[in-house]
Amino acid sequence: QVHRSLEGLPDFHHPVLTLGTFDGVHMGHRRILQRVREIANEQGGETVLLTFFPHPRLVLNPDDNSLKLLSTLEEKAELLAAEGIDHLVVLPFDAQFARMAAEDFVRDVLLQSLRMESLVVGYDHRFGVGRTGDFQLLCEMARIHPFQVEEIPAAWVDDVRVSSTKVRNALLAGEVGEAARWLGYAYSFEGMVVHGRKLGRELGYPTANIEPLDKLKLIPGIGVYAVEVETPSGIYGGMANVGNNPTIPGKGFSIEAHLFGFEGDIYDIAVRLKFRSFLRNELKFNDLNALQEQLHTDKKEALRQLMAV
Repeated sequence: QVHRSLEGLPDFHHPVLTLGTFDGVHMGHRRILQRVREIANEQGGETVLLTFFPHPRLVLNPDDNSLKLLSTLEEKAELLAAEGIDHLVVLPFDAQFARMAAEDFVRDVLLQSLRMESLVVGYDHRFGVGRTGDFQLLCEMARIHPFQVEEIPAAWVDDVRVSSTKVRNALLAGEVGEAARWLGYAYSFEGMVVHGRKLGRELGYPTANIEPLDKLKLIPGIGVYAVEVETPSGIYGGMANVGNNPTIPGKGFSIEAHLFGFEGDIYDIAVRLKFRSFLRNELKFNDLNALQEQLHTDKKEALRQLMAV
């Protein structure tokens, strides 16, 4: 269940809480969620995750346009439901809330509104104005108030301490396979298919020009990828170019996907582009014939890599 306010919350049964932005719900987050479920099962309680919307950085640094997110709120809710979380509480984050002292947050929100009995936090979690709240403060307050608190150490995958920042950097570098290992799933975004110049059709590789539906959603770095495209009529393997199209003067940045074996019209329809592997960097070709030859090679390699997934 998704609750978008502290008002009118149900009476949670022995609630076991965790809190944070949980952007991407990656493997590090899942370790925390696993422990939350374990405690709830031991105590016969419900699992509750408190998150914030909009992202705190958008409120604290409104002039910073660099923030790109791994998951929309809707995607996050789906991922958390798949991890067995009973309740997602979305707390509106504004300038007034940003000024709340850490002690007041624990007392007024976690204890009074959510009535938590147990709290699980990730390694080095901080909260409250000036990020003064930490695990030590929680332990001190737990000696006064009736709740238990536990800190989960950082999760490591492939000798890397997983974090949302590391996942973002991997995606921006085109390392979608690495990002998938840390996320536990292939990264994707939802977009609308819009009309383009239809040059791909002339080359024998018609493409869907995809505009992301959420402007804050991170787009992997420039390059050519093996992808899967989820459409209303099914899921298709394909290859996608994210980039500035240097071979075609004046075209500029676009995200285009060629769907293998697809025939039909999906203009003005939302699709999901799922990144499976990186094929190559974007290149500038001498002419369209050279580009067409490269597309033949790209298709063979994309099919090979998709078969290996």
